[in-house]
Amino acid sequence: MTMAGDEKGLGRGIEATDEAAVKSPIEVSGGDGCIYLAVALDVPLPGLFDYTHGAPVAPGTRVLVSFGRRRMVGMVWAVREAPAIEAGRVKAIEAVLDDLPPMPADWMRLAEFAANYYHRPLGEVLLPILPASLRKPSAYLGPRAAGGPVRRADRRPGLARARGGDAVAESGAVVPQAVEDSNDFPAPELNAEQSAALRDLRALATSGAATGVALLHGVTGSGKTELYLRLAADALAAGRQVLLLVPEINLTPQLEQIVRGRLGQVAVMHSKLADGERLRAWLRAARGEAAILLGTRLALFAPLPRLGLIIVDEEHDTSYKQQEGLRYSARDLAVWRGHDLGVPVVLGSATPALETWRRARRGDYRHVILSRRALAQPLPEVRLIDTRRAQLEQGFTPQLLDGLAACLDRGEQSLVFLNRRGYAPVLRCASCGWVSQCPRCTAYTVLHRHAGGRHTLQCHHCGDCVAPPRACPDCGDQDIRPMGRGTQRIEEFLGERFPEARILRIDADATRRKGSAEILFSKVHAGEADILVGTQMVSKGHDYARLGLVGVLDADTMLFAQDFRAPERLFAQLMQVAGRAGRRAGGAEVLVQTDYPDQAVYQALRAHDYARFAEAALAEREELGLPPFSHQALLTAQTRHLRDALAFLGEARALAQAMPEGAGVRVYDAVPLRVLRVANVERAQLLIEADGRGALHRLLRPWLAEVHGLAQGRSVRWGIEIDPQEI
Repeated sequence: MTMAGDEKGLGRGIEATDEAAVKSPIEVSGGDGCIYLAVALDVPLPGLFDYTHGAPVAPGTRVLVSFGRRRMVGMVWAVREAPAIEAGRVKAIEAVLDDLPPMPADWMRLAEFAANYYHRPLGEVLLPILPASLRKPSAYLGPRAAGGPVRRADRRPGLARARGGDAVAESGAVVPQAVEDSNDFPAPELNAEQSAALRDLRALATSGAATGVALLHGVTGSGKTELYLRLAADALAAGRQVLLLVPEINLTPQLEQIVRGRLGQVAVMHSKLADGERLRAWLRAARGEAAILLGTRLALFAPLPRLGLIIVDEEHDTSYKQQEGLRYSARDLAVWRGHDLGVPVVLGSATPALETWRRARRGDYRHVILSRRALAQPLPEVRLIDTRRAQLEQGFTPQLLDGLAACLDRGEQSLVFLNRRGYAPVLRCASCGWVSQCPRCTAYTVLHRHAGGRHTLQCHHCGDCVAPPRACPDCGDQDIRPMGRGTQRIEEFLGERFPEARILRIDADATRRKGSAEILFSKVHAGEADILVGTQMVSKGHDYARLGLVGVLDADTMLFAQDFRAPERLFAQLMQVAGRAGRRAGGAEVLVQTDYPDQAVYQALRAHDYARFAEAALAEREELGLPPFSHQALLTAQTRHLRDALAFLGEARALAQAMPEGAGVRVYDAVPLRVLRVANVERAQLLIEADGRGALHRLLRPWLAEVHGLAQGRSVRWGIEIDPQEI
């Protein structure tokens, strides 16, 4: 990865900087009679590429070009007066792809800001955020192209602009098919606290403030979704579109049903959609046909011509941070997009990110609080079970087993939460101490159980999967056993312990097939499960009507993790899963098994006191100079041998320290990653930190250009991540 070569400043929105606002591309007439186009391509090289054409082409238009020996789809960024290279070497574009109008100016501003802020080449941002079929040359070439992917999508039933979905009035206003008092999804009466919060949020939407961002901080079950729906209805009534972001794919079906029932047609976008499905949703959003776009982080980049409201649900969730390619934060870019367009942004969470909490507390964001549950049910009692002297049975204390039995007797559902999928974390030989390890990674292989009782050892880093050995590879002892527990082993044990109970497991392994998550969750909501076993995917957004008990296993594994954000993530995770209990009936309880019941995280959880946890965590971070009181970037290098990665990063560090722009920036030593080797590639990192965001980026721009040159001729892959979430 390389840095962007045509930067115009960081803009404003994630946080104010000293840089100028991003400028729109400018179209210029060629002075020598030729039309020279500056084209962005999805290649790991800085800058734009010059091509010619017989007539001007508007910025934002896709074109088919040859690049080396390849055909590629690029995007015109500007028309130049003269090429940056010798005119005789400039190739002509092969075709203008006119099945779509040029991308709108606000979409291009968003892409340019992302490229500049995250230091990526413009083409590596502009093209990948489009639906796949719009950037594939093969979609426009050959006898099977049939007019291109857009025309093919338009021929699909239900997509015609005058049929299906929301009606579009001549004025451009979106007229939803359904109304708020739908018989299937009637609007509940708001309590006094919800009504006050709605008035506050509506004032944000009508204030015209340039930085209209609100944190809706509501405890689990407080009715945040209902406020989202009311704000969305306001936007639709004004002829505007709504962007509603959720962190997880499995949250979209339930929310889609509610939104569709209350507000009419909704377009859905997430990574599990087939290419054609994603394109059709994208087209409905871009054409203004979809009143509401509901999706995961990739929906943030969809063109929305009448965008009037952005909602980011569970804004604290780490799923909003992309970990490959353009490593962007959808939450942060949503704030920037709202600021750029002057539309309100609502960030909702029961456990806000500490960065968001700090901005709300100091007045940068409007702080709207829902302190109690919408249905007047009390929050569940949280009990900490000290496991240091407990007699455990397959990881369960007697108190938790008794609680599960009592729940079964009352006809209530229980949830056992363990954030570790598979059967067991490792296979071990008791005789010599051998443990199952991946030959390609510095990681243990996880034992998985499959249908028919078959087992495999799988690496969760590279995906390598093999049959477990019949005997220890080191000493030959045949008594090799699983060590520890995953959700599959918990499911097996509970089935033996409570044979009369209907046990359902929901994790990444159980939901691999398309639609399987929806089927499993529908069984839970229909009362077809007595005990639910699951990972973090069961803890977010779902309203379990009969859930009387939540049991948490092995929470301590995150307590002493190396990453300074681990306690924040642990608290958020436990608050979310605890909040699933007792949402429709009182008397629910949460049992957390721990060896460290006196830890501050658990004590704050016990009191349901997010503010107590957040203020203590922020005070600690301020004392240590950690984010949000500093700003970070992470340079990573991948090579066959660690010494080469460390040498490359060491030279990069020396370059940074020698640059005048590095004043006030701390550049730490290069170190190996915790999981050093993945798929036979060894990895290391270099942390760069500054007290001010502007100071950090002033160094990064010239320094990354030097790093790009440093990598030439070496067998090293490198990348830069801004605001890293894991160090």
